[in-house]
Amino acid sequence: MNDTIINWFPGHMQKAKREIREKLDLIDIVYEVIDARMPISSRIIDLDDLIKDKKRIIIVTKYDLCDKERTNEILEEFKKKYPVLVFDLKNTSNNDIKSLINLTNDLLSDINESRKKKGLKPRIYRAMVVGVPNVGKSTLINRILGKNTLKTGNKAGVTKALSFTKVSNTIELLDTPGILYPKIETKEVGLNLASLTSINEDILDKEEVARYIIKVLSERYPNILKERYKVDNFENIFDIIGKNTNSLKREGEIDYLKVYNLIINDVKEGRIKNITFD
Repeated sequence: MNDTIINWFPGHMQKAKREIREKLDLIDIVYEVIDARMPISSRIIDLDDLIKDKKRIIIVTKYDLCDKERTNEILEEFKKKYPVLVFDLKNTSNNDIKSLINLTNDLLSDINESRKKKGLKPRIYRAMVVGVPNVGKSTLINRILGKNTLKTGNKAGVTKALSFTKVSNTIELLDTPGILYPKIETKEVGLNLASLTSINEDILDKEEVARYIIKVLSERYPNILKERYKVDNFENIFDIIGKNTNSLKREGEIDYLKVYNLIINDVKEGRIKNITFD
């Protein structure tokens, strides 16, 4: 592995941050969406500076794919500062959505209590959804709305525009493009984000990312690695995976790029689960 820290901060992310700041006065609460498999790495490190003192709910997605014991340890720390809700986006129930709406109404009730005392009618609350790319923001909003309103994709950088959408009689949502930070502080965080496709795949060194995934699995989840790829040891593991998955060139040689893509896609598509990178 080389020592280069992966960074990806395209122009639309800079624009998104600027638009978030511009719309901040319209916002009452922030839904911070994070990936359960990297609950630390998928947080926006300068979010506090970006949203100032706005109230916040942390929404944890892809919980069905994580190592729940490890992720729960991390979430307990988060809960000391913010309310935390856990979602399995594939099986989000109406009760999950009601919990989010009810919690939002409870946290913001003072706004309309104050308006009532002044003789004003209650107003709709406005929530902003933020998160790094590909943590499931648009999918979450679609679950909340009960329909496929927003474009989604298992790829970094799908959402580009900012728009309000009515959720209930009391809440509107502002979706935002996935944003990272101008500089990713550590190589580990960069590789965690890369392994879970929060960084555009087109700029990645596939071999480096695949080697990192195998390293994490071999150190923390060796049984999952053995079960998925039918390996008995981790020496020459890419050769073994290549042979076991028939990832070969015409001449019978190992197609290493195919192997790297296979490993990355197995994590990306959730075929390798019960893992947490942080």
